[in-house]
Amino acid sequence: MSERFVELERLLDASPSRVYRAWSDPDALTGWFAPDVEGSLAPGARSTLMWPDRSLWIDVLEAEPDRRFRFRWAWLEGDDITTEVRVDLEPRGYGTRLVLRDGPFELDRQGGLDAWAEAIEGWAESLANLRAQLDFSVDLRRLRGRAGAGPR
Repeated sequence: MSERFVELERLLDASPSRVYRAWSDPDALTGWFAPDVEGSLAPGARSTLMWPDRSLWIDVLEAEPDRRFRFRWAWLEGDDITTEVRVDLEPRGYGTRLVLRDGPFELDRQGGLDAWAEAIEGWAESLANLRAQLDFSVDLRRLRGRAGAGPR
């Protein structure tokens, strides 16, 4: 079996508590990722992330304030491809070092390669929007005319 992960690192000017809140609070998450969230994003809860053209379930597995947010979700509508996302945060100067890992994507499974490629593009775009939102109070989705980055 051929598995791949998406691994990205970003340095943000925002504190770990602000970055953690951006992931763990439904109202904050809508400011940079999914336009709408149904549910609490609490550990053990199943919530739904909604975009104009799709909705995906998300199961929060771990939420350690200011340090880690981990969840499982379906990359495509339905449950054909599910991955686990782990977001680790650590203080770096006055800001935060964010490390994101999403996967595994099984490349030999139908749709696996496409999902992995879309994950790379989607997370790069989403993390750019997260940084713009936290560091500059700008929503890049509005500038690009998109209703939200993330899985397609």
